[in-house]
Amino acid sequence: MTFYHFLSFERTICNGAFTSELPADTVRRIAAELKCHPTDERVALHLDKEDKLRHFREYFISPKMRDLPPIDLSLVNKDENAIYFLGNSLGLQPKMVKSYIEEELDKWAKMGGYGHDVGKRPWIIGDEIIVGLMKDIVGANEKEIALMNALTVNLHLLLLSFFKPTPKRHKILLEAKAFPSDHYAIESQLQLHGLNVEESMRMIKNLRIEDILEKEGDSIAVILFSGLHFYTGTKVCILSPPTSLDHHGCFVGFDLAHAVGNVELHLHDWGVDFACWCSYKYLNAGAGGIAGAFIHEKHTHKIKPTLVGWFGHELSTRFKMDNSKCIQFYLKCTLKMSLRILKIRNDISRATMKALRRKSILLTGYLEYLIKHYYSKDKADTKKPMVNIITPSRIEDRGCQLTLTFSVSKKDVFQELEKRGVV
Repeated sequence: MTFYHFLSFERTICNGAFTSELPADTVRRIAAELKCHPTDERVALHLDKEDKLRHFREYFISPKMRDLPPIDLSLVNKDENAIYFLGNSLGLQPKMVKSYIEEELDKWAKMGGYGHDVGKRPWIIGDEIIVGLMKDIVGANEKEIALMNALTVNLHLLLLSFFKPTPKRHKILLEAKAFPSDHYAIESQLQLHGLNVEESMRMIKNLRIEDILEKEGDSIAVILFSGLHFYTGTKVCILSPPTSLDHHGCFVGFDLAHAVGNVELHLHDWGVDFACWCSYKYLNAGAGGIAGAFIHEKHTHKIKPTLVGWFGHELSTRFKMDNSKCIQFYLKCTLKMSLRILKIRNDISRATMKALRRKSILLTGYLEYLIKHYYSKDKADTKKPMVNIITPSRIEDRGCQLTLTFSVSKKDVFQELEKRGVV
């Protein structure tokens, strides 16, 4: 894979997810049709009415105002739903999760170990069932995906197989200010191999890699990027200068924790070597939800797992051993229920990643428009704080996240929002 081809392909996908009309233009057009100002509530109500995905809200449970710890009940209607902006930390609970788990607990109580093989969801193939639901979300073939463990565990397992340092090629390249767990994982991998962290961990501080690859490409073994940067909300396509990584012999991997379920992914077509992700954010699988891993099929006969266990065996031979194991069926239930929602069809639409991305672009753009209208630098006064958006303004360079900085205390802003039921 070359980053030039990756960049071109990614922007094609990005541009294909929305029309030529920018969100701000959509807001203004609708306002003109309704003969009101773009900030008028009628614009929002119109967008809600025309939203083909609006019915999917009914598949999830939103916290009530009255149940939030920091709420000030004198400022809100306690019976209303909270305004939930925390999907990048924990997704909302699908309504059917509770009944799914109760069914499995009931099966366990009634038949014990026979539950491995029988029932609507045999535990033994719990992961195999869900892989088919996951493949379209990450853009991969079923045999390229495994659902197991937690995110950092999977990252370690992937690095153990792809990072084979030699005296000449011993460096791992990652973005500056990567998510702390990624940073720690890289440090510990280098230490495991007896390498000097300062010499072998290289960080891109300006989000460009040409200079580093030109100078040190022959010494870099693995490049690890996040699909979407957790802090700035920057999407991976701006991390992609026209440099051939194949020429330098580097493996390229991604931590997709903040990208999966947020933006369209095409891991197989992009030729990504490996990737991992969690499921409790935009995939709504609940705290501690089962994680995922991807290895491109081109490595089927080239890269051998360093540590082999339960998922190191084909399903057909996995049980030709004397021991047995339950595949975390509680965690699989929560993920399966959430992913099944994306497969629900009705007369209006289905929640494909393309459709979700299209709605996400408009929602995020609408919020951006309102923030700029009320709180941009030229709007600021002594009574109103200035709000700056540090997430890239170009649609194809971001997901659904907007990262904001304030001219007043961030703590005060959070407290005032939380008191009013904004999570």
